Amino acid sequence: MSLAPNTSPAPHDDAQRLRDWLRPRQRVFVLTGAGCSTGSGIPDYRDGDGQWKRTPPVTYQAFTADPRVNARYWARSFIGWPRIADAQPNAAHRALAGWEPQGRLTTLLTQNVDGLHQRAGSHNVIDLHGRLDDVVCLACGDRLPRADMQQRLAQSNPDWLHLDAATAPDGDADLDGHDFSAFNVPPCARCAGMLKPDVVFFGENVPRQRYLQAQEALQASDAVLVVGSSLMVYSGFRFVRGAHEAGMPIAILNRGRTRADDLAGLKIEADAGAVLAGALA
Repeated sequence: MSLAPNTSPAPHDDAQRLRDWLRPRQRVFVLTGAGCSTGSGIPDYRDGDGQWKRTPPVTYQAFTADPRVNARYWARSFIGWPRIADAQPNAAHRALAGWEPQGRLTTLLTQNVDGLHQRAGSHNVIDLHGRLDDVVCLACGDRLPRADMQQRLAQSNPDWLHLDAATAPDGDADLDGHDFSAFNVPPCARCAGMLKPDVVFFGENVPRQRYLQAQEALQASDAVLVVGSSLMVYSGFRFVRGAHEAGMPIAILNRGRTRADDLAGLKIEADAGAVLAGALA
């Protein structure tokens, strides 16, 4: 019996389709995006058409050149960070972590900066855009855990401790209507330089060594599975395009349109956690 025109396949049907696609693949390169973490309460940036749901993120150039933008970023991050720190891996993270020991997942390249794949137990992870739980000095390269930065921010801004705001993507918070010029951002304790989360901002390049590591992993694979990414950001899309040019089969599990829909042999629009849990069991 055929499905009614507007009826979506049941989750177990989607899981079976992905399982069938994966069966002959022995070395799968997995690329994940924000849709992999929405089930953990971390919002994504884009809608089903790949368009921005909100104002695009701050650029590296604005963060480093404009003290007001810098203060606004850190104030919002100060309020938003605890929700990232407390977020727990969901079914998608757990399914991928459980699949890794089988040896068929060559590399998990994630565009997310929340560290949830590692918390779920994945080991062979490349954090394409870095990690929010690490802070780096742009002058001397000194590092400190984000938790320590949170303590320093609290000590420098006791009047902000009582504030709350809606969660936004990547540890941000929708904190509007406040005088951000009054927010004090502590400098590097070693050299008094500017501190920045060790993540790739818009307008900033992925470190070359990290790109080469991911490219080498892709070349050692025989298929690509995209989970929860619209691939609208070129830094992720270029790996899928490269796989297509090399003749690799590509599957996409994502709600909504992606930049690589016409490159994929399989496209599933469904909940990532439910489908992966069924397909990788």
